[in-house]
Amino acid sequence: MVQTASSPQAEAFANHMFEVLNHGALALMMSIGYRTGLFDVMARLSPSTSQCIAQTAGLCERYVREWLGAMVTGRIVEYDPTTQLYVLPPEHAASLTRTAALKNLAMFMQYIPLLGAVEDGIVRSFHDGGGVPYAAFPRFQQVKAEESSQTVTAALLDEILSLIPETVAVLRDGIDVLDVGCGRGRALNLLAKAFPRSRFTGYDFSPGGIATGREEAQELGLTNVRFLVKDAATIDEVHHYGLVTAFDAIHDQAQPRIVLKRIATAVRPDGVFLMQDIAASSHVHQNLAHPMGPLLYTLSCMHCLTVSLALGGEGLGAMWGEEQALTLLAEAGFTRVEVQRLPCDKQNNYFVAHTHSR
Repeated sequence: MVQTASSPQAEAFANHMFEVLNHGALALMMSIGYRTGLFDVMARLSPSTSQCIAQTAGLCERYVREWLGAMVTGRIVEYDPTTQLYVLPPEHAASLTRTAALKNLAMFMQYIPLLGAVEDGIVRSFHDGGGVPYAAFPRFQQVKAEESSQTVTAALLDEILSLIPETVAVLRDGIDVLDVGCGRGRALNLLAKAFPRSRFTGYDFSPGGIATGREEAQELGLTNVRFLVKDAATIDEVHHYGLVTAFDAIHDQAQPRIVLKRIATAVRPDGVFLMQDIAASSHVHQNLAHPMGPLLYTLSCMHCLTVSLALGGEGLGAMWGEEQALTLLAEAGFTRVEVQRLPCDKQNNYFVAHTHSR
């Protein structure tokens, strides 16, 4: 039955749309708050004037005052009209500051303006096909590196490696390790420092990311790690690596099936492939209760999918889902795959894949 414009259902949906608009605007302003350090500053301050907040942050007061207006009406910051003082409640700071580490959600707000900057190209792709190239996202790798610092490097040694205890033992003795889609190399450099007897290689098709990884390795004095600009679909080693990792990278590949087959060939018979990827279903109706469903589909459409299609790729997308991931891993030659979750990372699945049965 079609509802009339004045029906309760129509009014409720209109109110929902107002909430969407407000939350979208709030995400933009929270991204600014994160990038300018305002949340970090306010978390350290007692109730303060806009002038004090701006001065402490080293920012222009007029902009800070307008930003505070959005934060107050968005119920992020509290304001006392009698004293004209603003305060960021500690319960809110726990999700908004850099010191919040794994619980920091303000960092994710950066994706909203980042994606908005390529909207024109996405609209053209809707009409003409193709995609928006990776080069059109100049800040994406920086933001992704910040996210990885929270979801990967912060938990890598104590949490993530606990999923593969047998491999940790041989890492101490010395094996060859490959990180596919290594980005800026933070995870790989961390591993190289922790396991000096092992040898580490990072592949990424971004020259900028590889350069950053090399610079960090040099600063850390690491001699057991190397970074190469390379398309993962051209991996040509055979039974060489005791461990291959891919952190939130496979769904971005232009040719993910080829990449997975190359990885299956590159890993030793007694080795393991550890793949971190989005915890979701391949079926949209099973993602209705996903707490980040709309955001993840948006990120997929406006980055993961379009970057792949710009390269003439498959366009797998971030929401390829656990079911399809297991299918592609089996097609690639992995005969035993365990899907695991970590309490510290509610966003991702961890696929522990072997090319041999027990």
